[in-house]
Amino acid sequence: MELKILKQEETPENVIEHSKAVCKKAMKIADNFKDADKDLIKKGALLHDIGRSKTHGITHAVEGAKIVREYGYPEEVQNIVERHIGAGLSEDEAIKLGLPKKSYIPQTIEEKIVAHADNLISGTKEVDVDFDIAKWKRKIDEPEEDIKRLIELDNELIKAFEDE
Repeated sequence: MELKILKQEETPENVIEHSKAVCKKAMKIADNFKDADKDLIKKGALLHDIGRSKTHGITHAVEGAKIVREYGYPEEVQNIVERHIGAGLSEDEAIKLGLPKKSYIPQTIEEKIVAHADNLISGTKEVDVDFDIAKWKRKIDEPEEDIKRLIELDNELIKAFEDE
């Protein structure tokens, strides 16, 4: 169903392929969390970049949330789509970027898993946190808070399970 909607919205093929890779990575991360809603993660991961059918700018998350709302998806899916950017954005960061005034920091385990799976996929290839840190240092003025959130998210979702 989600792939059909992506195509209906004329989402670019490379974005659809990226979304499939993010979904695969998210499901792998979700295996470590028995209470995570895997169906919600799958839907959110496949739809996280649907807003790129309208824009490739930072507002793609807000646009995407509007689109999935129009398709009748519940608030949980809308939140995944809206809060997937990086490791989230604070209210102040959102305002600076021209987004509606609110926090875009992932709250639920499902939101965190999809956001971080997206961080760990570049195009369709898996990358590590160091790749993102280097990218963010190049692209973001004063990325310290973003990097701190990214490392905390990685520690919560990935590092905690590496020693098992």
